[in-house]
Amino acid sequence: MRVISGSARGIKLDALEGLDTRPTTDRVKEAIFSMIQTQIIGANALDLFSGSGALGIELISRGAKQVTFIENNRHAMAVIEKNLLKTKTDSKARLLSSDVYKGIENLKNEVYNIIIMDPPYLKGEIKKCLSLIERFDLLDQEGMIIIEHAINDPNLDDLIEYFSLEKSKKYGKIGISILRRTTCA
Repeated sequence: MRVISGSARGIKLDALEGLDTRPTTDRVKEAIFSMIQTQIIGANALDLFSGSGALGIELISRGAKQVTFIENNRHAMAVIEKNLLKTKTDSKARLLSSDVYKGIENLKNEVYNIIIMDPPYLKGEIKKCLSLIERFDLLDQEGMIIIEHAINDPNLDDLIEYFSLEKSKKYGKIGISILRRTTCA
């Protein structure tokens, strides 16, 4: 696993050992960032279920102004810290060692241009996160939410009414969905 582009390009990242996290493959990362590249420069971003921090670090490497990482696994947090130091992106990072839902609630006065999440697959986490993101108004009016998920996740069939699916792609058993706010007519 490595940083694909930007200031930290080519730097290998550490991953959490074991089955607690599932690192995003380079192929999927390339797909995600090619879809959102024009939105990254200067963005304030939120990385939910951060794992190794690879997605948030990629955002910083490509020009995001700041990324807030939320992760509750203390071993994963140590890996994120190590990866931020290794890539020299720590000055643009804020780490919240917290349950994602409590972390979102603690951010209720903040607004993000990009929210990226890679929650545990098929556990209903996506819908709950989207509900809280809307409840606490965390997404900028022009912002986007990028979700990595299992392609057979039934929770995606009934997304929360406040967001609309802009784009969806499949990469083997992994799906990437990009959401935007639903515009009121």
